[in-house]
Amino acid sequence: MGATKGSLVKVLVAYASRHGATAGIAERVAQRLDTKGFDTTSVPVGEAESLEAYDAFVVGSAAYMFHWLKDATRFVKRNSDLLAQRPVWFFSSGPLGTDLVDDKGRDVFESTRPKEFEELEPLVDIRGDHVFFGAWDPEVKPKGIGERFVRLMPATRDALPAGDFRDWDAIEAWADEIGDQLRGSPHSSAT
Repeated sequence: MGATKGSLVKVLVAYASRHGATAGIAERVAQRLDTKGFDTTSVPVGEAESLEAYDAFVVGSAAYMFHWLKDATRFVKRNSDLLAQRPVWFFSSGPLGTDLVDDKGRDVFESTRPKEFEELEPLVDIRGDHVFFGAWDPEVKPKGIGERFVRLMPATRDALPAGDFRDWDAIEAWADEIGDQLRGSPHSSAT
């Protein structure tokens, strides 16, 4: 189902977030798309309903140890038949700090790209994906075994930079790219 002539293109930004940093990115993407004339909703993947009503999807997740959260992966797999009929973009948040190159000389955004992207790409019409810097507050209680493990290892824990490293300009620029692509999409009636 595409947008009808004269109606706004409906975009769902669905996300999985543990501590709120990824939710903040999803909300900023949705807000930016709204300002560009799209009818955008941002919700956690577990609360996404009536997917048939949407013309396009942006799906994001926090990434830990090179993996998306399971809820995001399940959302894409469970809805792959519908998502395959619509334009889809993926994003993740996770790398900490501001270094664009890791200690091995690799692009940080390439080296931290979630492994699930390759697995999910054949299932849906992915128009693009992006990795964004995340945020980490060492005072927040850990969730999940991976976070608890990191907290128990002082060398690893102390090596993680604390702070909010989300690049709002980059996030908004990516949302603008999505809007530009949607305007040229067969599912879009936006001009």
